[in-house]
Amino acid sequence: MINHSDHTQPQNPAFMVRDIPVYGDVILSPMAGFSDKPYRLICREYGSAMSYSEFVSVHAILHGNDRTWQMLAFDESERPMTFQIFGSDEAIIEQAAREIEPLGPDIIDINMGCSVPKVSGKGAGAALLKDPPKIGRIFKRLTKALSVPVTGKIRLGWDETSLNYLEVAKILEDNGAALIAVHGRTKLQAYNGSANWDAIAEIKQSVRVPVIGNGDVACVADIQRMKQHTGCDAVMIARAAIGNPWIFQGKDIEQVTLAEKARLIYRHLDLMLDFYGEERGLILFRKHVVKYVRGLKHSAAVKAKLVTCTTPEQFIDLMNEYEAEMAQREKRQAPLPSAVDQPPVIT
Repeated sequence: MINHSDHTQPQNPAFMVRDIPVYGDVILSPMAGFSDKPYRLICREYGSAMSYSEFVSVHAILHGNDRTWQMLAFDESERPMTFQIFGSDEAIIEQAAREIEPLGPDIIDINMGCSVPKVSGKGAGAALLKDPPKIGRIFKRLTKALSVPVTGKIRLGWDETSLNYLEVAKILEDNGAALIAVHGRTKLQAYNGSANWDAIAEIKQSVRVPVIGNGDVACVADIQRMKQHTGCDAVMIARAAIGNPWIFQGKDIEQVTLAEKARLIYRHLDLMLDFYGEERGLILFRKHVVKYVRGLKHSAAVKAKLVTCTTPEQFIDLMNEYEAEMAQREKRQAPLPSAVDQPPVIT
């Protein structure tokens, strides 16, 4: 069942996160710098089945500034809403989770997959995979302390010599985790090499809680391939969803027209400006627009200009000029009708 969350029509949920129904089986992955409220809203509209916040440091929560709380802002239409947090100290993780639970998430998720050195080098993220008993203690504390379900996102292990994903999955389940999301690579692989879908299938077969598969889903066909290969309850899409929310509609990017992309670019920009303010919103939107225009004909020049715009008006004018230029090019390149294409003359 590729799809697709439906907020209006009652249907059977694709799976349950403890007592939380999820109506769909394709999900936008949490991604630092990308899975903010504006882009999550777009992906939910296009069919992503639930929302994950960008991951937030437990220390930032406890000593938080406005930006920390902004990262945890969400819209009611995003439910089920998951807050993803990361940290290494058991007591501080619990304290931070207690702090954010009153904000109203449906689920709290612990990141055990981030491979970035500034996270894993401090004992958080994928570094937790080195200490399965500690993972057990963290989840035991959280499931006792919180009323919402607690879930985890993991990798297969630290490296190829320490593939402990089955041990970690069992510990998570035994200590109350309501769902396990699995990126089918090790910490050392980061995003290199291939994701091991066989390992995701092993995890799915070894636990009773729902399993979400993640890794090497680049197109619509890959969604079904992963589901068939692993038996996972849902598929999580990360990099392939940046600039491509159409993947949640079951539509490959090659099928998306320039007009469709332009409409969504304007809408996304508008959401960014509303959420972040004009100056910051425009700057943060640059990394999105380069993904939106990727693959469009003759887009290199306009892309270089778009990422240097200083006002929304300048940005919109450039996009309008590019659309008009492409329309003119298509008009000039349209083949002349041949004799066989001429309609019959009715006499």
